[in-house]
Amino acid sequence: MDFSSNRFHGEIPEVLGNFKSLKVLNLSHNSLTGNIPVSFENMTALESLDLSFNKLDGRIPEQLLSVTALALLNLSYNRLWGRIPRGNQFNTFENDSYIGNIHLCGEPLTVRCSNDGLLEAPPLASSDHDETASQFDWKMAKMGYASGLVIGLSIGYMVFSTVKPQWFVRMVEGDQQKNVRRARRRHRR
Repeated sequence: MDFSSNRFHGEIPEVLGNFKSLKVLNLSHNSLTGNIPVSFENMTALESLDLSFNKLDGRIPEQLLSVTALALLNLSYNRLWGRIPRGNQFNTFENDSYIGNIHLCGEPLTVRCSNDGLLEAPPLASSDHDETASQFDWKMAKMGYASGLVIGLSIGYMVFSTVKPQWFVRMVEGDQQKNVRRARRRHRR
């Protein structure tokens, strides 16, 4: 199920854990809050889980270790904290799965955890997530501007190469006639 970029907000419903035969779940680029549901441990057929670019907080549930079919995990750019679970398929996930969660620690990240599973030296409160979201919005705006410019120029070329719009011809010819009259007046003096 792909529910990405739908402007969803609130917590992820626990009932999603009842979809035991679900293979792909993408809830990325929404405004989801709260914890990752522990009920996700029931989705034993789940192969891909993408919860990136939300506002999820709390720890990554240890129960996700029981979802052994999980081959792709993306929890990046949330507000998760604590030790990353280790074991089973979690040993195969790289840094990219957790990037943008400044309060996570443990392998595969280079940030070490203390004995209680928290950062050894917790960073100062920052708005890294908000800055990242802002940068992401600018990237999308730039892409939209560029594609709009290309499409607009293409349509303009097609219109002017096949048919000459009368309003444009009158406007250009009118400006040319004014310039010719001015030049004649100047020349007479």
